[in-house]
Amino acid sequence: MLGSPAQAELWPKTIYPGKIPGLPPIGLRYNTFFQYNSKNASNFQFVPTGTTPSVPNITPRTDFEPGLFSIFTAGNFGSDIGFWVDDDISVAGANANGGLGDGYLRFVNVGRFMHLPTDALSLRVGQFELDLPFSPARSWNISGWDIFSQTNLGSANPATRQQNVNNNFALDGAGEGAEISGGHHYGGYWYSLALIDQNTTGTAPNSDTVPSVTGFISDSNFKDLYGHFEYRWNLEKDKESKNSVQAAGAMGPRDHTYLSAGTFYMYGRSVNRLIGVQAADPTSNALLTAREPFYRAGADFSFNYRAWNLFGVFMYGRDHNLVPVDASGAPFGANPVGFIRGNPAIYRGGFLESDYMVYPWMMFIMRYDVVNSSADYQNGLISAGGTPYFGPAHVTRNRITPGVQFLIHANIKASFEYQIRPQQQISAGVNPISGSPALVSPFRTNTAVAGLEFVY
Repeated sequence: MLGSPAQAELWPKTIYPGKIPGLPPIGLRYNTFFQYNSKNASNFQFVPTGTTPSVPNITPRTDFEPGLFSIFTAGNFGSDIGFWVDDDISVAGANANGGLGDGYLRFVNVGRFMHLPTDALSLRVGQFELDLPFSPARSWNISGWDIFSQTNLGSANPATRQQNVNNNFALDGAGEGAEISGGHHYGGYWYSLALIDQNTTGTAPNSDTVPSVTGFISDSNFKDLYGHFEYRWNLEKDKESKNSVQAAGAMGPRDHTYLSAGTFYMYGRSVNRLIGVQAADPTSNALLTAREPFYRAGADFSFNYRAWNLFGVFMYGRDHNLVPVDASGAPFGANPVGFIRGNPAIYRGGFLESDYMVYPWMMFIMRYDVVNSSADYQNGLISAGGTPYFGPAHVTRNRITPGVQFLIHANIKASFEYQIRPQQQISAGVNPISGSPALVSPFRTNTAVAGLEFVY
């Protein structure tokens, strides 16, 4: 006990007492992988580099790869106040790639001060994963769901309708801010509403000029708004099982039979800044700023029957597109004076996954991911890098991923998945040695990955 119970009666003239029930638990997590790539991966040596001759871009057929090494802890301070912190000490074997995952304080059931029902309102503040329908950060899969890692980079291909959208934000990234939530994940309603920093460029302002406690995160004044609502129907027929934490089965406890459905929405306003000229005086430079609203909207469902779980997500993303124009109205001119509205950058897609628990220690997985993005396809025609998926051969890309996972021990897991990946293309291949044109037909770089992971 930090203080005595009597201090609560004297508050605010003394510090309100707190308590630490015991030493907080500290957990460690580590995983490592072995990857086998199809021979088609060698086709990427024909991607034009602009230099002839040049060393070919070689992708190994096999590779042992360190994953992440993480530490995490959680606890409570009493008075319905808890905390969670996890940190990736290293990622891919490099400490520089690691960083804070979630780190927040949660004030549980603050709705009691407003005489609301129990668990109707809670608050968490800090850095946290957005309350997505299914958590990418805590996923059991080796590879993530494609739609949650999708960014929106407009078409940079001059031969098409070139866009001025460069939104590097993906929903599976962490957010810094505050979130209110309420309800229960195990039945009935659940909602959350978060206000987080916006950063769509991947960079933040320089804090050397205006001091900041730890450095700025936002790249604009606007704060993004994210909301999620879910409702879950418990379909257990036996009343006792329905009201228990888990249902009873012939082989022991199991998850409830349930159906859940929900929706989520995010609104932001990205900022693009560039140097142009003043319309009234073309000899004078001017800072031009385009504030482009964007939103992500989606729906999800999950159906669980005994040892089988089927769930999925559909999402639609749209970014406003403001194109720079010069004094004559020509887009992407050398001396822009302003912006005009262009065609928005749009993508859509989702996933469907089926998990079947054969035994409490073995699970079969089948997953289908799909993303439709015309901008990704058009950027692939000019071999533009930095896109969510390099050189897709079609506007719609599909990935089929069967897998299996085993618990070797209660806290040691072995995993395997085979990724039947979308077709890719190299539209203007070049032999890196001779410099002569190379014809490369659309191909797949299918990948088999085996993983070994422990949590302690």
